[in-house]
Formats: sequence, structure tokens, C-alpha cells
Amino acid sequence: MDYRFSEEDESFRTEVRDLILSEVPSKFLHGLDEGADDRDPEEIWQVARQFAKKLAERKWLAMAWPVEYGGLAASYTRQMIFNHEMSYYGAPGLSMGASWIGPALMLYGSEEQKRKYLPGITSAEDIWCTLYSEPGAGSDLAGLQVTALRSGDDFIVNGTKIWNSGAHKSDYGWLAARTDPDAPKHKGISVLVVDMKSPGITIQRITNIVGDYVSNRMYFGLNRVIFDNVRVPKENLVGELNRGWYQVAVALGFERSGIGGYAAARREIERYIDFAKEHPELVRARPAIRHELMDRWVEMEVGYQLAYRITWLQENGQIPDVEASISKLYGADLAQRIARTGVALMGMYGGLRGGPNAYLEGHAVRDYLASVQATIGGGTNEIQRNIVARRALGLSGD
Repeated sequence: MDYRFSEEDESFRTEVRDLILSEVPSKFLHGLDEGADDRDPEEIWQVARQFAKKLAERKWLAMAWPVEYGGLAASYTRQMIFNHEMSYYGAPGLSMGASWIGPALMLYGSEEQKRKYLPGITSAEDIWCTLYSEPGAGSDLAGLQVTALRSGDDFIVNGTKIWNSGAHKSDYGWLAARTDPDAPKHKGISVLVVDMKSPGITIQRITNIVGDYVSNRMYFGLNRVIFDNVRVPKENLVGELNRGWYQVAVALGFERSGIGGYAAARREIERYIDFAKEHPELVRARPAIRHELMDRWVEMEVGYQLAYRITWLQENGQIPDVEASISKLYGADLAQRIARTGVALMGMYGGLRGGPNAYLEGHAVRDYLASVQATIGGGTNEIQRNIVARRALGLSGD
């Protein structure tokens, strides 16, 4: 398969890159400036909002969407190039609405819901969060216990969600809740759109081991969201009642299928290779580190092939399923291997987060700590392996 990009695509890549470098101050871009711990989360948030508006002016936030929904009907290849450059430079973005909530709404939402919600996503006016995981239902998401029970013209929502990135900044939430408590756990779930300013919603911030940084595109912090008799209008039900599990699965597929993780991996490996060249004494102290860096580079290139295949499937009208899980699984493991290599390269100094002896101002240890969630967030590696085993290999797990 020929993965070379056309001249037009490469020209677009340059256009995206130039916009990022001209519009986002370097200290808010990973890889171009150090001192991530000194960045104020609120300032990052404002930079992200402003930059998102500039992207929206060009209709780049959702460029692969149909024109009638505010997109450009661009190819998936163009969308992938955009996602790659945003992730490679670590440009602060507002990704949830455009990346997987909007596409899920286009598939399952009513025409009224599309008219109401999609314009706010493409214009960067409305911020969305995902309300899936619970204190007792993370990997086993189908075991969720938050209820949304019908009462007249509303659903009454009760329970607690957790690990909700950006919930404290969001206008709307994409909620998976149990609408039939007596049904088998995969059968009684529905998806609702929740106004995050609704009475009865309490949002509690969660301290993260690496601060408000969550991933290369989401800086907005983790939260616990508590629902206490929150009324959600029946019109906010997305798709069929009690069929929400399938919508959740499709939306997670959109989340898992991006190239962003491999772009970030390339940036990190390049950073460590440059560092090794600047500090040959560290390489001499541990010669095997050269082979580790090369292994990481080869693994990163393999990841690109997985991501490119997903884009090819999308271009040909197919929805990646197993392929998305494979890419997510492989990319999560790779992120942790790269982080371990970075710390090992620096020897005993690799564990320093600050101070005069901290190499790269402690970036390696921050990267190491941040990589812990890679094999958990968005569906654990164990879940991804189960999906591949069952859907690709036909194994039942019995």
C-alpha cells in the first residue's frame, strides 16, 4: 500500500503547522518549550478557546463532517493530517465534541438534535464532556449504575460519574445511564445529552498525579460528577431507548482510532534522541540505550501503519472496529515504553521533576507519570484484547 501523501495534502500539512506555530505561544506547545509545571491551567484554557475559534473560522475543527453540519466534507486523510499536526506540536484543543460526540450525534441523533447541537461544536462555542465511567464501572462499563428513570416528560438522573475530563468547563455532557435497571447490563443503557448547568449537578475536581495535564490535546483536568435528581428532558434522549450501549461502543471507536498518539510518540522519541546526542556521556554509561531508542522508533513507525490503515478503511466507507482497538492497545503500550526509555536514558536524574539537576526541566518523569493512564483511559488494554479476541479471532473467553 502506498502511503505517500499528495502535494496538496503536504501543502495542507504546512498550512496547519504554520497556523499552530504563529497562533499558539511556544510555552503552550509540547516540545518547543519546557517548564510545563509553570503553566497556569486557566491560562491554558483561555489559549485553547481562542485557538479553537481560529480553527472554527476555517472549519477545521470538524473538516471531515458534511457541509450541512458545518464541516468541509474533507477527506479522512485531511482530517488525519490535521490531527497529526495538532498532536505532534501538542496544540491545546477542544477535541471531545468534534472527535467522537459529534460523529455519534450524526449517526444516532434526531434532525432536531443535530440542528441544535452540531453548530455549537463546529463553531467552538459549546464544550462537551463524556460521562461514562463510574467509581464501580470503569473497565466493565456495561456495569454502570447511574440511573435515568422516566418521570413524565423528563428523565430523572441519579448517581456518580468519575474521571470526566473537562466537565467543570463543559456546557453539555454525553451521558450513558441505565434507563432499565431490570434489564441485562448491556440491554438497559441509554444515551442522553445533559445540560451541565442543570440543577442537581455537583462537580468535584480530582487531583491528578501530573497536575491538570491529561493528554496532549486535553488540559482541563479530571472531575467527579454527582447527579442528584437531575431532570433531563425526554427530547435529550439520543437514539433508541435502552439501545445506548451500541452507541457508546461506536463513539469509543471514534475515540480510539486517531493518529494523535503516534504523532505524540514521534515527538517524544525525537526529543530523547536529541537529548542523547547532547549528552553522549549518558549513552556511554548505558550503551544499550541506543538500541532502546531505535526499538521505540521502529515501534512508532509500526503504529503509523495501524493508524493509516484505519484512515484507509474510513475513506472506503468502512467503520473501524477491531482495527481501532488494535491501534489503541498498541499505542497505549508504546506510550509507556517510550516514557520508561526516556527516564532510563537520564539515569538517576530521570526521576527529578525540578531543580538545577533535572534534565529537560523534569519532562521525562512527567511523561512517565502521565503515561500511567495510557493503558486505562478510553478502555483498558485488557478490554481491547478481549475485543480483538472475540471479534477478530472468534474466541469466546469461556
